[in-house]
Amino acid sequence: MKAWRFVGRTVLATVMTMSSVWAAEVTLTVHHFLSPKSNAHIQMIEAWANKVSKESNGRIEVKIFPSMSMGGKPSELYGQVRDGSADIVWTLLGYNPGTFPRTEVFELPTVHKDSATATTIALNNSMDLLAEDFKDVHVLFLHSNDGNVIHSAKKPVRTFDDVKGMKLRTPSRTGAWVIEAMGAEPVSMPIPELPEALSKGTIDGALTTLEIVPALKLQEMDKSISELPEGRRFGTAIFMFAMNKDRYKELPDELKKVIDDNSGTKVAADIGKMWEDFEKTGVDALASAKVETIVLPAEEAAKFDKANETVVTRWIEESKTKGFDGAALVEKARAAVAAAAK
Repeated sequence: MKAWRFVGRTVLATVMTMSSVWAAEVTLTVHHFLSPKSNAHIQMIEAWANKVSKESNGRIEVKIFPSMSMGGKPSELYGQVRDGSADIVWTLLGYNPGTFPRTEVFELPTVHKDSATATTIALNNSMDLLAEDFKDVHVLFLHSNDGNVIHSAKKPVRTFDDVKGMKLRTPSRTGAWVIEAMGAEPVSMPIPELPEALSKGTIDGALTTLEIVPALKLQEMDKSISELPEGRRFGTAIFMFAMNKDRYKELPDELKKVIDDNSGTKVAADIGKMWEDFEKTGVDALASAKVETIVLPAEEAAKFDKANETVVTRWIEESKTKGFDGAALVEKARAAVAAAAK
């Protein structure tokens, strides 16, 4: 775990300088949508780049381009890695609705419950079930965050009825269904656009995680956040760290091994735990700003749970038109998450 944590830009700059001294044979570009101050950039992507450079003895150099600095929109990241304009991308699957229909199962409430670690391990253990979704890219790893809570910039959400009619930013297509099942209106937008939308009042809140709070300064806009009892969440978001297939294939075998050693099930537990740990920064920021945290009472939580079950049913019904058995996949995903949680 320690190898993944607290790796900052200074360390990476040093590694890249050493790579130049060692005459790097391969330079890989990594493109993503968050700022260079985000947890994902500093503690996950930079840390991964540092390990790959070190373990290749400097033969691989990794150049990271945050904040869409290579051009395009967040929704275009998948196309960039598929087509090769970026070697590697980190992106939210929800930015490309309908493109990853099988993998959506792990976003669903009652499949993901409260643990980024369990869901991330389950995702990477289930690649045989999800392979059709990723046939055009080489997946390095998939992961979830710790799950969605209701952020409200206006009225607090204490009951099921309180959320009705609110406009909430959704992280994904399934997230939109969760919002609709609550009687609220989903609004789709990339997460970097959320602060402006909240400040202008074009939305009332968001369905998103806690870890993103400091990076977007949501503690300055949130009036309250609401979550289910026992840390349960309203589903989650799934992210992909993926490489262009041809770029991977052309690597020498010994460098493929370095990439493989930092991919999939070999890193899933560390990545999941990392995203659980990220939550603390959000919790602390909200507490410092005196933003109210509401744990929904059991009677009201049961109403949300009932609504969430309709989302799972809706997803299963839709899967019948997409060529796979959604009901069977839900059961396999639940089993994978449960096994990972032991």
